[in-house]
Amino acid sequence: MTKKEFNDIVLQNVLHHADVGIHAIDKNRKTIIYNEAMAKLEGLDSKAVLNKDILEIFPSLDEESSTLINVLNTGDAILNRTQTYLNYKGQKITSLNSTIPLYYKEEIVGALEISQNVTYIKKLSDQLIDLQNELSTGKQENKKIGIKKYVFKDIIGNNKELKKSIYIGRRASESPSSVLIYGETGSGKELFAQSIHYEGSRKNKPFIAQNCAAIPESLLEGILFGTEKGGFTGAVDRPGIFEEANGGTLMLDEINSMALSLQSKLLRVLQEGYIRRVGGTKDIPVDVKIIATTNEEPIESVKKGTLRKDLYYRLNVMYIKIPPLRERLDDIPILCEYFIKKYNKILNKDVWMLSEEVLSCFKNYHWPGNVRELENAIESAMNYISEDEHVLKKEYFISCDHIFSSGNSSKSVLMDEINEDKPLPKILESIERALIEKTLAQNKYNISRTANELGIKRQTLQHKMKKYEI
Repeated sequence: MTKKEFNDIVLQNVLHHADVGIHAIDKNRKTIIYNEAMAKLEGLDSKAVLNKDILEIFPSLDEESSTLINVLNTGDAILNRTQTYLNYKGQKITSLNSTIPLYYKEEIVGALEISQNVTYIKKLSDQLIDLQNELSTGKQENKKIGIKKYVFKDIIGNNKELKKSIYIGRRASESPSSVLIYGETGSGKELFAQSIHYEGSRKNKPFIAQNCAAIPESLLEGILFGTEKGGFTGAVDRPGIFEEANGGTLMLDEINSMALSLQSKLLRVLQEGYIRRVGGTKDIPVDVKIIATTNEEPIESVKKGTLRKDLYYRLNVMYIKIPPLRERLDDIPILCEYFIKKYNKILNKDVWMLSEEVLSCFKNYHWPGNVRELENAIESAMNYISEDEHVLKKEYFISCDHIFSSGNSSKSVLMDEINEDKPLPKILESIERALIEKTLAQNKYNISRTANELGIKRQTLQHKMKKYEI
């Protein structure tokens, strides 16, 4: 055995049995050396890595973020750099790397990286930083646990129409005038209402929200205006939420569900600036800013007779329309990122991102439940994902099959109708009828929700239902 052969054997054993990871690629970016320590660090089989392009094994990296490729392209060594990435199995790795170019006859023929696993140290460091932040925040804030108070910075999204709504909301926060907010279920109406209050001059005064659809008329009147002892059997002296919100803001949710007789009394309060308790005779002055919300277009409610026209004009001093999620699909990535971070903390997870397949399905889904439905989907999937996984894939959305099947089912409806031997006008009518029937069934024949999901007015939907005898 020659000295060179002996040295080669020693070098091979050193490379494969050293307790630091060693990874070398050639000038074509293919792995030529991948020792056992590196395989253990990254949780991969060395046989599966050898002779493969590095970006094929590590899909979360690119030519700029990969230190090996960077050194291969520039010829400049990178020493003692921390790198965090996802490996082929979706596992999160943090390592301390030194990467150097390999030369042969003054030509770069590859790059060599020596890595030390610092994943555990990085995790401890992050936990320490989080703990320090929590302690720092605790010193500055009141320790009393209370209801979350939202402001405009809590409204996530960069969509043009959403930004327009936020702009109007900020102007509304500076004004004592009434505000009318229209948005579909789950689009964030209370988020806007709270933001208007807590960024306005009344922020240190009460904010009270009342759902007008949840309480019967006979009880709602007493809740709003209070009761006077002796006014009726069992009545006691009790202030209503108008009195409790004096100087502050009262949010009346689903105002179109309030009985018309009660709407008349509400209109009088807004015009006169005082209330009278149920069974009482004394007028009590109140200074309350009203923010009314509705999940149905206000004009449609007026036409249907569920919202008094004079009350509508009194409330509609400042009008905010919140775009549904299907009209701001460009905000889905940033919303997903926000909810992932939120539930990482709540569920003690370490999720990084959505898979491309899931993100594509999200962008093709109609989102009848809007942002609330999106948040619930993310929360659900993060309850199913395992501790060592960091990418939310389709299989974790166990409770959300409808999101991934809706696009296919819609396509099948279209194809069934297109394949029929009919003239074009008849094909279009068949497609329209099939989609209306399908959407009606999905929404349990609720006309308002179906019209919203189809993107048409309620009257238009009713006209088409009559036309197709649905």
